[in-house]
Amino acid sequence: MYIPIWPGNAKTNGATWDGKGTNFALFSENATAVELCLFDSKDQETRIPLTEVENFVWHGYVPGIAPGQRYGFRVHGPFAPNEGHRFNPHKLLIDPYAKALDGEIGYGEEIFGYRWEDPELDLGYSELDDAHLVPKAVVVDESFDWEDDQPLDIPQHETIIYEMHVRGFTKLHPDIPEELRGTYAGLGHPAAIAYLQSLGITAVE
Repeated sequence: MYIPIWPGNAKTNGATWDGKGTNFALFSENATAVELCLFDSKDQETRIPLTEVENFVWHGYVPGIAPGQRYGFRVHGPFAPNEGHRFNPHKLLIDPYAKALDGEIGYGEEIFGYRWEDPELDLGYSELDDAHLVPKAVVVDESFDWEDDQPLDIPQHETIIYEMHVRGFTKLHPDIPEELRGTYAGLGHPAAIAYLQSLGITAVE
């Protein structure tokens, strides 16, 4: 099945949905090729080469890919365990930047990088495909309705950051209701906010 892919960008690792499609990006300094693997509801896999590379980030934008899409990567490169390289495109890789996962890790010889009977053990190379035993990353919708909230846009030179221990601060403030002391809800109480504003504080950390 043909799926179009556009260059996309390398700015945000992982999968980023923009309402019309999804940008995929994966960092690998030593890879020679990267394939994006899309899985449908029947676990049928479609592989799409990511051919754009910028600062070792392999990336591509796939129009029409929406939240709920399951995916993974297959990464090609040198197999030289003694040099720290174990690239093996027969093994499906979980996106290290994934925001959600679907499924659990299964157990079988396939998920090992070597064949069990190989005399070289983990220095050996396995061509067994493990996609059916590996959880899939999931594209998610990260948008949030802020309603009427707006950024404060306080200039940096006017910003005063107050570093605090939330539990200690709220436990000791006499005007915070006792049931809220020691909690984040206590920090959001009008008495706490008024006190911080009286000091000229613009942000807490």
